[in-house]
Amino acid sequence: MKINRIKLEDFLVFKDSFSVDFCDGINVLIGANATGKSTLLKCIYAFCESSRPDISFPQILRLGNPAGYICIESGKHSVYCKESAGGIVTKSNTGWDELNIQSILVPTTEMLSHSKGLIAMSSKFNMPFDFTQLDILINAQKWETKKISERNQEILTMLGNAIEGKVLYENDTFYVEKSSGLKVEFSLEASGYKRLGLLWKLIRNGLLERDSILLWDEPENSLHPELLPLLVEVLYMLQEDGVQIFIATHSYTLAKYIDLKKKNADDVLFISLYKEEEVIKASVANRYSGLDINAIEKAGEELYAAVVEKVTEDK
Repeated sequence: MKINRIKLEDFLVFKDSFSVDFCDGINVLIGANATGKSTLLKCIYAFCESSRPDISFPQILRLGNPAGYICIESGKHSVYCKESAGGIVTKSNTGWDELNIQSILVPTTEMLSHSKGLIAMSSKFNMPFDFTQLDILINAQKWETKKISERNQEILTMLGNAIEGKVLYENDTFYVEKSSGLKVEFSLEASGYKRLGLLWKLIRNGLLERDSILLWDEPENSLHPELLPLLVEVLYMLQEDGVQIFIATHSYTLAKYIDLKKKNADDVLFISLYKEEEVIKASVANRYSGLDINAIEKAGEELYAAVVEKVTEDK
């Protein structure tokens, strides 16, 4: 299943009515802070999780606004929720509960380094973690699958070469087992390798197969620019294998690499979120250069102007 559209009204930063369509491949969300990128990712993830019969929807997402409204569409299926004056989340759907959409949301916070006892402690003492932070830890702790697709095995090899090993989960702790045999606790691993290592573990656990959905908030976080081409290649390989992808980024380098690596057969959409008189709007294009409004480009232009001004002053 693919997520085709989202509609929001009076929900968090979306003060007015907002809607945007998505492609079946890679959706790149860009925009300044507080323009709703992370909110969209969390909403999509929450609704995907609610399509599973073992998940109670009200436990996933509270609108926090009696007038708030969110609607997700996937083909002929749709589901919406709103909060009544009494604070009860309600929903209506057309077979949504039977879709069982497999989704993964990777938050900006690195969680695997804090795995030891965290889930049990959070449950016992009601610790104030965002649900996405605990969910990614739970998914990474799942058992590895006996079989993986040929494409995913190829991706694992690429990522394994980058981190110089593979990720293990033993005694409630994550490690990177290096090719030399050395086991490095995840908390001691290089930050960029942690990002790639998490992706390795999710794929090895069989969570990113065909018809699954990957949502990733700032995948470039802590990742050295020289590793971005590898990340982009992996994203395209997952897209070609039927995984729908949503990423939110502030990185010109990442967005541009995605644009440069795009082939005619690739399904890619760039979505630039921006505020116009406090109302969130979207500029949408299938090429990075086609965006009418682009906060990343604006920041680059301001930097260039500052450099020119500095050079002029120094002469």
